[in-house]
Amino acid sequence: MKIDVKDIQNKTVASVTLSDEVFGLPERKDILHRVVRWQLAKRRSGNHKVKTISEVSGTGKKPWRQKGTGRARTGTLRSPIFRGGATIFGPVVRDHSHELPKKIRALGLKTALSIKAKSGTLTVIDSLELKSNKTKDLAKVLENFGFKSALFIDADQIDANFANAVSNIIGIDALPHQGLNVYDILRRENLILTKAAIEKVEGRLK
Repeated sequence: MKIDVKDIQNKTVASVTLSDEVFGLPERKDILHRVVRWQLAKRRSGNHKVKTISEVSGTGKKPWRQKGTGRARTGTLRSPIFRGGATIFGPVVRDHSHELPKKIRALGLKTALSIKAKSGTLTVIDSLELKSNKTKDLAKVLENFGFKSALFIDADQIDANFANAVSNIIGIDALPHQGLNVYDILRRENLILTKAAIEKVEGRLK
């Protein structure tokens, strides 16, 4: 698949051929769903917690004798049936992450990239280097492209001026190629890759 390469002013300066192995796969919603669930599960802190009966503050003494009082038998006031007692089957600290095969993760990433390429929301840019780190200067660049929701991907490191400028704009993200992931691709309308990023991504996924 051939695609034009733009400069920072949205002018065509060259063209590049995208690998069909990475950017030409059919849409697989089932794979995307599995990968996004895996990503979001890993992000969960899992630190929500209630107190079990062994953790509730209170005496261990039997509150009244077993028989003869006319009341139901009980062994502790920390029981869940009493006010201030324990919680049964409540959440405890846990790890929500689960395993997902590497091949499925790679297939999900290639599928997400292919969707962007086929829908026409993938843009290739020669470089993300900016002369200024001011947000208003980057906002003018985004107006040239018409981007309101976009993910920018560069090679090993994002240009310092670009990173500073983009940090103040809602709906625009920038990541090095190592951070490229399915969830961030799908949550933004446009995907912008530099030529260097394409080489890195194709080398990683082929």
